[in-house]
Amino acid sequence: MNSTTISISKFQAWLHASRPKTLLAAVVPVMVGSALAIAKDSFTLIYSLVALLCSILIQIGTNFTNDLYDHLKGADKELRKGPLRVLSSGLISQTEMRNAIIFVFGLAFLLGLYLVYSVGIVVLIIGVISILAGIAYTAGPYPLAYHGLGDVFVFIFFGIVGTAGTYYLHLHEFDLISLLISIPVGALITNILVVNNYRDIEEDREAQKITLAVKFGRTFTKIQFIISIVVSYLILLILFLAFNFSLWIFLPVLSLPLAFIQVKMLFSFEGSKLNKTLEISAKYAALFGMLFSIGIFLY
Repeated sequence: MNSTTISISKFQAWLHASRPKTLLAAVVPVMVGSALAIAKDSFTLIYSLVALLCSILIQIGTNFTNDLYDHLKGADKELRKGPLRVLSSGLISQTEMRNAIIFVFGLAFLLGLYLVYSVGIVVLIIGVISILAGIAYTAGPYPLAYHGLGDVFVFIFFGIVGTAGTYYLHLHEFDLISLLISIPVGALITNILVVNNYRDIEEDREAQKITLAVKFGRTFTKIQFIISIVVSYLILLILFLAFNFSLWIFLPVLSLPLAFIQVKMLFSFEGSKLNKTLEISAKYAALFGMLFSIGIFLY
């Protein structure tokens, strides 16, 4: 254990392993999906609150699983560019982490049973698939993050499933608008992963973790990042022109300065300096999501 980790308590280690800064990614889909349900005059607060808790727990469980299996696969080096990992630092044991993974995913499942009872079997299917996908992200015989599917996973589960799934809780249906509003959510949350993978290209290549950044290189990753931002703003225009949303739907345009800042940082920074870009990308996704939710609510 190095000198920087000696003063960290067990509680702090678990808090660190949960990666609280990433938990915004679990909040935004529920917030945006709930906003559309409110706009459609069909909203039950308890459904969104339980969905939010389940979403956060699944995110924490996924983070714990990533810590464990990246450690076991040798993807976490002592001099890694990213934040401290608790297993490679010796702060938490493999057994402790395995038990925590079972507990957190188990709690998410038990809480989700209330939604299954209240809404129906579709919720059970969504919940079980989400938990299994969270585990399969870095674990199992074909870990998604190690085969270039991490970006797809994040877009589907934090975008489409999280947003349209929340909407389904209230209206018991999926529709085109609920799918469209999930696109900016998924795209901008995926961009958090894109920055992470861009930063870790060399480490991931060495560990044979074949992310899209490793597979296609830095130029592709920058273009992917920019396209996700552009598409997110284009969705606003589609909602306005094709679905009669009010001008309030363009509220997320206020986040454009932050979009330009993070693009500039991605093109200028390398290595551990990109940790700041990662932080800003998470805040940007949250800001866009909040403004987007208000614009949808004022539909």
